[in-house]
Amino acid sequence: MEYKQIQELIKAINKSNISELSIEEGDFKITIKQAQSISETQFVAVQGPAMPAMQMAAPAAQHAALPAAQPAAPAAPTQPAAPANDKLLTIKSPMIGTFYRSPGPDKPSFVNVGDEVKQGQVICIVEAMKLFNEIESEFSGKIVKVLIDDASPVEYDQPLFLVEPA
Repeated sequence: MEYKQIQELIKAINKSNISELSIEEGDFKITIKQAQSISETQFVAVQGPAMPAMQMAAPAAQHAALPAAQPAAPAAPTQPAAPANDKLLTIKSPMIGTFYRSPGPDKPSFVNVGDEVKQGQVICIVEAMKLFNEIESEFSGKIVKVLIDDASPVEYDQPLFLVEPA
């Protein structure tokens, strides 16, 4: 199978609802899988015993055209003016990943603006390498502002929430 044909198969899988496609022709076998959770496509091509296994990821340009895996939650309601920033504490992301405000697309947010949180309470999830990591509040207080949109990528040490200490 030609490389151009493989690329066309990947594009077709990305545009369809097919989650997996396997093709075998003699010693040549290819399996293309579309991961549902983070909208990425992978394929593994294996030649007969004469050639080693080859793994390739879909080009990054194709990922940009894919729809988001989870719709964004509605924006938090606006609150009265926040207290002076020098009193506020910041909860930061402990890792690189994707920020989620709720445990699932049909579930309510862990916390909203105005909610009281206690130290150790789960306030969000950061997905990293297909693992969902619960992020706990480092201190007790009141959520003043959510700094990240739901289902957005976050960096290590990026501020997530502003909290007025209790």
